[in-house]
Amino acid sequence: MTGPSRREDFPADIEPEGVLVSISSPGAAPEDVTFVELRMGFTAAVSHELRTPLARILALIDSAELPGADVAALLDDARAEVENAGALIDEILFLSELESGREVVALGYTNALPVLEDVIERLGARAGRAGVLLRVAGDPDIDLPLRPRMLRIIAENLTENAIRYAGRVTTFTLAVIREGSQVVLVADDDGVGVGPRDLPRLFERFWRADAARASRGTGLGLAIVKHVVTAAGGTIVASSEPGSGLQVRCAFPE
Repeated sequence: MTGPSRREDFPADIEPEGVLVSISSPGAAPEDVTFVELRMGFTAAVSHELRTPLARILALIDSAELPGADVAALLDDARAEVENAGALIDEILFLSELESGREVVALGYTNALPVLEDVIERLGARAGRAGVLLRVAGDPDIDLPLRPRMLRIIAENLTENAIRYAGRVTTFTLAVIREGSQVVLVADDDGVGVGPRDLPRLFERFWRADAARASRGTGLGLAIVKHVVTAAGGTIVASSEPGSGLQVRCAFPE
């Protein structure tokens, strides 16, 4: 994969996992050193995230060779891991396209409610299995400064985040409202919430709270949401209290 080529294309919230060693030539400018560090950190994070499903696949293959193994079940698990790795690669490539400017985010306006309703309908069965009730609300006349595909990506990632992490017997609502000179897309659930230590890291790439690490999520969904919103001139803020749910507000100038 070829990453972005400019230092400013990398968001400030990239945090490498493990030890980062910076190698630079004598006399290199500080900004060049920073670019190399960011690129190395991103590469290290991607490598770490891809290594996990690959290790699981190898373990499943080894288990299938044991006497009495349930080969069919192990193959199903291995197939799910391959699909998870594929989804991770797709999201890494998509985020790279966003950051390089190859994927246009804002091109005209999109009427929001029909897109939100379609996303909720398509994810309804999956949400039901997770014990999450999905709702849509808001002003049917509100348009958001996003291409339809980008609005759908935001809505899908916010909804999937709630399905994975909000907990059972919860309600998740996507709403569009006007607030002064802004239009706001609000994603709100009444689930388990996010602790104060974890909340500031919610939009970081690959980051997942300890309680969410067993999920098959890629850890890129909310990072993609943040990038799309800010690229369209908006702002994104998350608020939460443990046990009181999570609210994500994406605000755009009207």
